[in-house]
Amino acid sequence: MPNIRQQEKRVRQASRQRIENLRWRSTAKTLMRRLRNAAEQGDAATVTASHRELVSWLDKAASRGSLHKNTAARRKAQAARIAASQPEPTAPTKSTK
Repeated sequence: MPNIRQQEKRVRQASRQRIENLRWRSTAKTLMRRLRNAAEQGDAATVTASHRELVSWLDKAASRGSLHKNTAARRKAQAARIAASQPEPTAPTKSTK
C-alpha cells in the first residue's frame, strides 16, 4: 500500500488504464472471432465488413498504446489471410429475360 500521495494517485491511474486497455484488447479478440465465424460460414460481405472493422480497431488500439504496434500488425496480417481465403463479394447481376 503506498504511503505517498503521488503513489496513491499513480495506483488509481494505473487501475483505470488497465481496465481501459483490457476493453481494447478484449474487443479486438471479439472482432477477430466474428471474422473467423463469418469466414467459416462463407458470407463474403460479412467477412469484408468484419475485416474492415477489425483493422480499424487494431489501428486505434495500437495508436493509443493498448496494443503494441507489432502485435497489431501481426493480427492484421492474420485477419488479411482469413479475409483473402474468401471469394470477393460480387454485385448482383441483372437478368435480361
